[in-house]
Amino acid sequence: MATLRRWLCVMLVLLPFWADMSDGQSFSLPFRQPQACEGTQYFDIARLACGQCGAFQRKGALGETTTQADPLCFSQFVTTEISILCIPGTSCACLPGFRVVSDNGGSRICEKCPDAMSGVTQDGWDCIACPKGLTAEGTCKCPIGEILVERDTNGSLFKTALCVQCDGKGQSFAASNVLSNMCLRCEPTFISVSKSCNCSQPNILTGGLCFRSGGNFPPTGIATVRFGKLLYSNLTSCQALGNMCAMNMNSLSFASTDACGLFQYVYTNTAGLGTVHSISFWRQNLPWLYYGDQPGLASQVLDTAEFPTSFTFKGTKKNLKLQFIAASYDVKGNFLKWQYLEDGVLQLCPDTVTRLNAAYVFGTTYQQKCTVSVSKILKDYSHPVFYDVFLEYYDAEDGQQYLWAVPVLNLNLQYNEMLVNQGSNMNSWLLTRRIFLVDTLSGRENDLGNQPRIIRVASEITISIRLVPDTQRGAIYPPLITVAYSDVLVQNPSTENVVVSFSVNYEMSQSEAHIQTDIALGVLGGLAVLWALLKTAGWKRRIGSPMIDLQTVLKFLLFYAGDLANVFFIITVGTGIYWLVFFKALQFLHMLASQLTIDIFFIDWERPKGKVLKALEGENGIKSTSAPVSIWRTYFIANEWNEIQTIRKINPLFQVLAVLFFLELFFKLSFQIVGFSNLALMDSSSSLTRSPESYKAPWSSILRFGVSAVLWLVIAIIQMIYFSVFYERFVEDKIRQFVDLCCMSNISVFLLSHRCFGYYIHGRSVHGHSDTNMEEMNMNLKREAENLCSQRGLLPNTDGQTFQISISSKMRQQYDRIHETLTRKHGPVRLLNSSTTTFEQSTKAYHTMNKFLGSFIDHVHKEMDYIVKDKLLLERILGMEFMEPMEKSIFYNDEGHSFSDVLYYGNEATLLIFDMLFFAVVDLATQNFVLAAVLTYLQQEIFRFIRNAVGQKNLASKTLVDERFLI
Repeated sequence: MATLRRWLCVMLVLLPFWADMSDGQSFSLPFRQPQACEGTQYFDIARLACGQCGAFQRKGALGETTTQADPLCFSQFVTTEISILCIPGTSCACLPGFRVVSDNGGSRICEKCPDAMSGVTQDGWDCIACPKGLTAEGTCKCPIGEILVERDTNGSLFKTALCVQCDGKGQSFAASNVLSNMCLRCEPTFISVSKSCNCSQPNILTGGLCFRSGGNFPPTGIATVRFGKLLYSNLTSCQALGNMCAMNMNSLSFASTDACGLFQYVYTNTAGLGTVHSISFWRQNLPWLYYGDQPGLASQVLDTAEFPTSFTFKGTKKNLKLQFIAASYDVKGNFLKWQYLEDGVLQLCPDTVTRLNAAYVFGTTYQQKCTVSVSKILKDYSHPVFYDVFLEYYDAEDGQQYLWAVPVLNLNLQYNEMLVNQGSNMNSWLLTRRIFLVDTLSGRENDLGNQPRIIRVASEITISIRLVPDTQRGAIYPPLITVAYSDVLVQNPSTENVVVSFSVNYEMSQSEAHIQTDIALGVLGGLAVLWALLKTAGWKRRIGSPMIDLQTVLKFLLFYAGDLANVFFIITVGTGIYWLVFFKALQFLHMLASQLTIDIFFIDWERPKGKVLKALEGENGIKSTSAPVSIWRTYFIANEWNEIQTIRKINPLFQVLAVLFFLELFFKLSFQIVGFSNLALMDSSSSLTRSPESYKAPWSSILRFGVSAVLWLVIAIIQMIYFSVFYERFVEDKIRQFVDLCCMSNISVFLLSHRCFGYYIHGRSVHGHSDTNMEEMNMNLKREAENLCSQRGLLPNTDGQTFQISISSKMRQQYDRIHETLTRKHGPVRLLNSSTTTFEQSTKAYHTMNKFLGSFIDHVHKEMDYIVKDKLLLERILGMEFMEPMEKSIFYNDEGHSFSDVLYYGNEATLLIFDMLFFAVVDLATQNFVLAAVLTYLQQEIFRFIRNAVGQKNLASKTLVDERFLI
């Protein structure tokens, strides 16, 4: 029945909480310093606000000392000192000439002393005559060397101040202190219960308080401090009880009557006192320990209301600091001071002040972890200090400073013997308020002077700050402090250590970003499918195959993989980097394989000059034949083609070194470290300079990729601009030089990158022949410069020398028949170890192919003729041909020299992205820019070697140029 009544009481208490929480309750309160209270106000340590003193009162003097008059200065456990320093302004004091009639721990009731006894005793409770005069505070004063004694040895009050024995009866109710050098008014419970300073049987003496044995006593085991609060509104007693509960991990169990259970008992039985600052969880005269007394309210506390101010990295608010401030209390419940958390208040790891304070710079992800010796902890934290943490903010409307209560997630808290705060489900959490760093008190046995057997340390403290989604004004939700405590058995403090950590994390809901990413991927992915289908259709047309077979499906998948990689790159820019690299690498390998399997042939237009006599083999006769045409021009062109296979628009070595320089190879100016890698740190600073003494935040994987990717792209773009605008124009343009060289050599290049699609470089000399001496060559160049000869173009009176070609199936079949003889041995004919028959067949096939392609270009074969036209704009954009070459092949004018698409030169974008992603992946895996740069350069060289070696073999195989002449 008692349990039922208890639960009914709890439910009645929680009803207003739930009503308030449903409306999104604010946990904000005005920020008041004790010294800010006016002359007739005092600082209420329970409400953390100014309270009004009564009539004939003033605020307690700053720094004044007292004996027992001020309960905020009175030890709740044992009085061991002559006097204790009062907390400034945390109580009211009667005006001079007025005595205290009653005291509730803050405000008092004062009464004026009669004129004959105008002085006030030192404890403030009585009036006394002062023959030697009065002090400014209205108490008696004595000459130097004399001790003011206001009571005799038995405690009776003198009418005139004298040195007498303390009197514990009558109106005096005085008792000596531990040192027996002064008389003090005894504890109020003694006076109330026994009308004296003795707590004799049948009354009960416990914890320095006296209780009646037959009164309405609370449940068994109730703490002295709690009962002192119930009877006399003793504020420090309530704070001390809250401290005990905090040391007990704020654990709650309705079957237990420990400190937290007793606090809940007091909380429930003082519902009539009202709330503080309209916060339903904060009861008058009590500390605020819980957000409700059962789990389930965490999501409403953390997600319902936004923090009233916003943060930004721009303008004057750049690098804005989070002003965390804590109300600190000692273990006895005394309010110590308001204390900002800077300078390592909550950080057990030692460090410089600059690095410690970096934790509170908004936007800085902070991580600190170290090992601290137990001996240092015992030395530095001999007395526990308790903190109620707030976040200070400024309200521009009324110009006032306010505080927002910061909730605490204690991972050690148990609710009915269950660790409810260790799961990820926010609805099962029970949030609290008060924390401490080290408890060296609870583990002391027998004597408080002994070394503790066990200490409890806040081994992990994390401040989590969550950004409000769908906002651009820097709004955040209330911060959350997560704390985990560890119990350390103390045996040999000098050799024992404990690992502690402190961190500040910033979080943001990614759900909206995921939705937008999914939408973008869906739309662009669909477009990528259409683009891949168009590419596949164009490829099918170029190879002259109308059937959809397995090869078509595989080609479509390869096209789609490359396009999908570009989609991922555009959308994610790093968040989907691993999938992106997979697809992009696939596209790179596809490009590499395509270049290594092209069909190429050099058409030699040179014609024989005259006749020569040639001996007939096996016969004695001699016959006249055409003079042979020199092969050296073909070898020369083949070597030049071999050299330009891997030229690029950027210098790969310079690219890697430049990126590495700006990222990792810092230079120092005035002892400041300069480097773009500083932008990848998880903090709010956008400065490239960092002091060596400053805190270095952890790396952000996304920012690290972003910085390296941007640098890589910027340097590459600068290189390409320089290459295109300056180098190719004023130094050399190897692509155009190759076209000119073909013309001067009287050799055309016929390329087929697909079965029915390729490129043609028209190198037919306008002078008819090129195999000549130096004088005639110079004369030909002079005539061409003076426009004394025809133009170089394929068509009359045109300069167009490069074409994209789409050949008919009949043309391709004829090419394959000849080519089959040319490559029957699957490679070039070895001049020294080949049979005569094989050599003659290959030579015959070469001349046949040369004659066939030459006659094809000269429109000799009417059944395999071609036309020359310009591509439509849409055809150029889509990279495909709308017309299918049924009867005639089609030559498309190509002023952009797109034959470079079968070289590295025309695939710079693919190579650049692949190198950049390779660099980024290695860096993300190793967190080392130097290693990433080295490995990136190595892979560039490896693939370049493969491209050169295999490309050279393919060139020798397809053109009958002996590989030994390709140098």
